Amino acid sequence: MNVLSIDFQFDFSREGGKFYKPRPSVEFLHERLLPYLRCNNKKISEIISDYRLPRPSETKDYCVPGTNGYQSEIPDDLVHGKRWVKAMNSPAWTRPNAGIPSETAQLPYCDPIAFGEWLIAQIGLPYAGNPVFLIGLTLDCCVLATAQELYYRGYPVLYLYEAVDTYNGTSEEKDFLLKSPLKMWGKQITMSELIEQGF
Repeated sequence: MNVLSIDFQFDFSREGGKFYKPRPSVEFLHERLLPYLRCNNKKISEIISDYRLPRPSETKDYCVPGTNGYQSEIPDDLVHGKRWVKAMNSPAWTRPNAGIPSETAQLPYCDPIAFGEWLIAQIGLPYAGNPVFLIGLTLDCCVLATAQELYYRGYPVLYLYEAVDTYNGTSEEKDFLLKSPLKMWGKQITMSELIEQGF
């Protein structure tokens, strides 16, 4: 079983971040999920964002490498392998010098081959019974885009209910979106169900 985190970065998750809102998943991450993973010697694969300008149709940069907003809530010692750095909502989009603060940002580009190679290295081959448990922010944007990408590549997708939130962070919005449209690309699972399945 594989846990994949998307955009648990300070610009979304901490007070003072450019798009911060109170979201219960952040507290759950620190109080329940990370301690459980550490106690059971398990790791997290991670996708983070480099949202510097220039980006198509964007006028504001955030999650800028070298700034506090770029930092991840996932501790380095729990990260499995190499982080993937995306530059658009879809994880297949990256950019030259992604994540390198000392280098000039360039326009994002789509690299589905490199992203696929990263997935295989992190998770294994698609269609091999390797379910991916998604956590992170936000359920109505980047988590959704990642779920779609994984589903179309042949990976079974599950949303870890307590560890995902929408942009607004309300349970009502989360429950609504998990019923439709998110169920088209994955299923929700709770932490207790995950433990019952032997994770």
